[in-house]
Order: sequence, then C-alpha cells, then structure tokens
Amino acid sequence: AAIGAFKYNLGVLTSGANLMIPEVDIEPVDSLTDYASLSAEDPALLKSTVMVKLNGGLGTGMGLEKAKSLLVLKDGDTFLDFIAHQVLDMREKCGVPLAFMLMNSFATSADTLEYLSKYKTLKSEGLNLEFQQNKAPKVAESDLKPASWPAKPDCEWCPPGHGDLYPAMLGTGTLDALIEHGYKYMFVSNSDNLGATMDLKLLTWFASSGAPFAMECAARTDADKKGGHLARSKAGSGLLLRESAQCPDEDETEFQNVGKYKYFNTNNLWVNLEALSATMKANDGVLPLPVIKNSKTVDPRDKASTKVLQLETAMGAAIASFPGAEAILIPRSRFAPVKTTNDMLALMSDAYEITADHRMVLKAERGGVPPNVKLDGIYKFVDGLMQLVPNDPPSLIGCAKLTIEGKVRLATGVVFKGEVKIVNKSGDYKELAAGTYSDQTVEL
Repeated sequence: AAIGAFKYNLGVLTSGANLMIPEVDIEPVDSLTDYASLSAEDPALLKSTVMVKLNGGLGTGMGLEKAKSLLVLKDGDTFLDFIAHQVLDMREKCGVPLAFMLMNSFATSADTLEYLSKYKTLKSEGLNLEFQQNKAPKVAESDLKPASWPAKPDCEWCPPGHGDLYPAMLGTGTLDALIEHGYKYMFVSNSDNLGATMDLKLLTWFASSGAPFAMECAARTDADKKGGHLARSKAGSGLLLRESAQCPDEDETEFQNVGKYKYFNTNNLWVNLEALSATMKANDGVLPLPVIKNSKTVDPRDKASTKVLQLETAMGAAIASFPGAEAILIPRSRFAPVKTTNDMLALMSDAYEITADHRMVLKAERGGVPPNVKLDGIYKFVDGLMQLVPNDPPSLIGCAKLTIEGKVRLATGVVFKGEVKIVNKSGDYKELAAGTYSDQTVEL
C-alpha cells in the first residue's frame, strides 16, 4: 500500500499535471451546517466507532527529539494523558468500550507505547493500540530519482504527510481489522489538538447524514488566512481543500481573503470505513489525493546538500475523493492545537481550563478569543520557553496581546492585562517581578 501510494504520487508529479488549484477552478462555500443546530445524540453508535489520534510528529519545530504529545502541559499531564483520560471518561459515562488507536511514526512509537503502558485498559479488545505511518523516498529535484545521501541514509526518507493515514491503515491491515470487528465510523484528529474529543452530536449527525466523509471546519479569521481553506470545485461541484502550497502566486490575495473563503480545515475528520475501503479498492488500493510538492535539501541541516522534493498528501484533501462528502461548522473550542511555544504558553496559562471530560478549553470570559502571544525567537524551542517560565506560568486571562523581546524570566505571580510588551535590550537574563502589568511597555 505504501509503495502504491508513492508510485501514484510520483506518477502525478511526472505526468506534468498542474499540482496547483487556481482561483478560476474553484468557488467559495457560502454556508455550512452549524454545530449549534445539532441536538440528537445516539450513544449506541459508539459501539461501531473508532477514535484515532495522529501521533507521528516529533515536535522538531519546537526543538524536541521525542513525540510532541509527551510534552507536559498542565497539572503535570501530557497530551497523551489528556487523550487517555478523555477516552476512559467517555467509556465510563456511556457504558460503551469506545475503540481507540494511535497512528504513530517509526520515531514516536516506542516512547508513546512505553508512556501509555500505565493505562492498562486503554487498548481496545481485538485491536492493536497503534499502527504506524509509512516512510517514502525523497526524490532528487534534478532528475526525480530517489535521493542518495550515504553520509546519513536516514535523510533519504521522509514522512509522506498525514494523507498517509489511508495507505497506512490499508497496508497494516488496520482497515480490514476494524471492518471485521464491526466498526463502521472513524473519528480522526491530531494528538496536539486537545479540543478534538469524541462528540456524540457530531457522530450522530455524521451517521444520519449517510455521507462517506465529513470535515469539521472552523470560521477563518485573519489569524488563519495563510492556512488551507474549504472550497467547491467548479468542474464537479464537490468540496475540496486548497492548501497554501497549492495556490499559484498570483492568486495569493484571494487565497487569504477570509471574507470570501470563510472556512478552514481543523483536521478533525469523520470517515465511513466501508466507503473508504470501497473507494481504495476501486482505485487499485490507492486513495487518489492531490499531491503537494515540498522543496527541501536532502539533509535539512545542510543547506548545501542535494535539492530534493518531498511528495506529501493531506488527509483532509480526501474530501475531494468522496462524492457526497460533507463539512460542518464547529465552535473554535474543538480546535486548540499547539504548533508553537506561543500556543503552549497560552495553554499553560489560566486563560484555559480543564473541563470535567478532560478537554482543554478557553475560559468563557475570553469570549472565544485566545491571547495573542508573540515571543522572541530565543523562545522558539521548549527549553527556551522553560527559561522564560521557570516556575508558574503568568496569568493571561485578561491579556489581549503579550509581546516579549529579549532575555526575560517571569517571576511567580505575574499578571498581564490588555496589551503588554516586555523588552530587555541587554544580553543577560532579567527577571520581571511579580505584579500586574496592564496596557504598558516595560523595559527591564
């Protein structure tokens, strides 16, 4: 299955097909079913549903060499603790053994399974706790042959994007095993999004819709204008996802027009497993996803090394592979990912709270708007963030925007309100004393 997916992607690349999705080929989606209009809940559907978390990321962008989901976020709990508690809580409340699996990568598998071994009942009967995503060859930009780098052979391979979910499920036997055990529906989301819990209203809506596939979308704001958006194909009128890498340069302004393209993909997806199996069988074991071409160097740390292409697919792009696929507008509370240390500081603070069902959500008084945190580049990695916040995180519940420039340490008991900027122009760390800082710039 992995080989078939790679051959398909390489075939698309070498065919000369346009990998871009230009403005002339699409039109905006004006409205979606709103989560707020849902009321029906059918707990019996949980018996035929599996919840899958994508957990292949190492968090290298945050300076980590282990699964990002092993980061401690709040009260000593990691992402994985939150997820385990969510699953176990739902099983207890509904009296149904909700099935749960992880898609790990070769880099995250061992650490993750070791960490989760303390949850003795997390593994679902008859199913493995994990299946692993594939690796794909990087191809040389010059001749599209497999890249060779004897100095570091590991650098010749790359993860093929989270669209690899589908061939990984097929190739590991996971898809067939789920169907054999009577599972019909799959809810899949990223492990770094703690708002994405199993939701009975959404499951009931998806099952009753009869759709083969559904995407949870949130309303785009200016903060989301560079991310992918939902659109409709003019040719077939079906829904599709356009990522920034698929947008021609001349269409960039329209791509970022959040008034025109109103919805973005949260990567919370619902899939009918029988429809997925049938669609892949009809396409010789491949789900024909749009191919995204990423230009890199074979050794990412050596900018002088061979220029390569990484061929990737996005799992949300499968919305275009299923006629009759749906999308639904969800509240922002189901989308709280941690992509940067800016996100992490906000989640660590009192602007977020832990719900009874172990979700991390913005407190009501924030009005649905997270604090806008802009940290100096020296805090890009987690160990840098720990220098800034060696003890308790600051209070951000009343903070609209926090900017920190230079080497700063926050004392326990710091409260930020409104728009605050902290500046230290010296080359040495200086401590910001406990106290309330409101709508001001502080030079240390």
